[in-house]
Amino acid sequence: MTLAALAACSDAGRPRPPAAERAGPPPATAATQGPPEARPVQAAPRGAPACTVTDKLIPSCGAWWGLAPEIFTGVPVDRALRGAEARMGSRADIVHVYHRGKELFPTEREIGLARDKDGPRLLLVNWKPSMEHTWAEISDGAVDRRIDRLAAHVRRAFPERFFLTIHHEPENDVDPGPGSGMQAADYAAMYRHVVLRLREKGVRNAVTVMTYMGAPNWAAKPWFGELYPGDDVVDWVAMDPYADSRVRDFDGLVNKTRAEYARWPGFYRWTQLHFPGKPVMVAEWGVFERSGDRSFKRRFFASVRARMSAYPQIKALVYFDSPHAPRGDTRFDTEPEARRAFSELARDPLFRSTRVPRP
Repeated sequence: MTLAALAACSDAGRPRPPAAERAGPPPATAATQGPPEARPVQAAPRGAPACTVTDKLIPSCGAWWGLAPEIFTGVPVDRALRGAEARMGSRADIVHVYHRGKELFPTEREIGLARDKDGPRLLLVNWKPSMEHTWAEISDGAVDRRIDRLAAHVRRAFPERFFLTIHHEPENDVDPGPGSGMQAADYAAMYRHVVLRLREKGVRNAVTVMTYMGAPNWAAKPWFGELYPGDDVVDWVAMDPYADSRVRDFDGLVNKTRAEYARWPGFYRWTQLHFPGKPVMVAEWGVFERSGDRSFKRRFFASVRARMSAYPQIKALVYFDSPHAPRGDTRFDTEPEARRAFSELARDPLFRSTRVPRP
């Protein structure tokens, strides 16, 4: 979505919609490979001594389970999450929230969810530092006072570790024209500047996430590789894939390929080629309604449960739950069978292996 379209969202930190695929030339990347072989992921009872969490919030057993709850409904995030958890019949490890510009985060409601007396949750915060400045201007210091103000707020209000992604899904905001200030290299410089400035101002608890759309058409662009800001400022690599009419199951979601971009191997395979040591997050994923196939969501959720162990580097799945997503309804409980399948997935031992650490 363009910056102008994003500006139409409310100041309440609403997210950008799921990525729509657009055409582009094939990239010079590794050849398409077959699907990964299923490999078991260690799963122990939640809280077992063998299951630990690193300082980068990587669980040693299984993966985190998360939600972006009841998005585009106007419901406050704490009520939205508890409503979604009630519908799901299980708790979320991660709650995904969205902020931009001068907004300070975490908010009181978000802090309340993170510090819930019944069990802590991890925050995944999306932040677009500016909707008025180009990436080049941000990296040149245009919003440094804003960054410093945020750093002071985080130091004062929230010492716990949290996930932070800077301007997620940058691909369709790239303007490759010379001097645009929105080239892929400008994005990488902006991301680096924001993270390093936050660290300089004392924010040491942000676990950084680089979030791509994960769509083949954007990965085909000649500038795609230039988006990456560098290993020293990226702790996790993430994708935001959605199950549109051409995606049948979980394999097709996380390793989406297209015949017209035959050299793109799929996002998960690409991460293993380029970032084999980094954890992978599915930071947004959703399944759209199919009017002619009301059982599709149920089957899709069952495929996630059956195939997740084939992707051991995926350490977090965060579902985008919305009745008004721009390309369809991604609520997980539009059909009773879909809700049951999603609830079974949420309660799978793979996602119940490691407890969210208390402060």
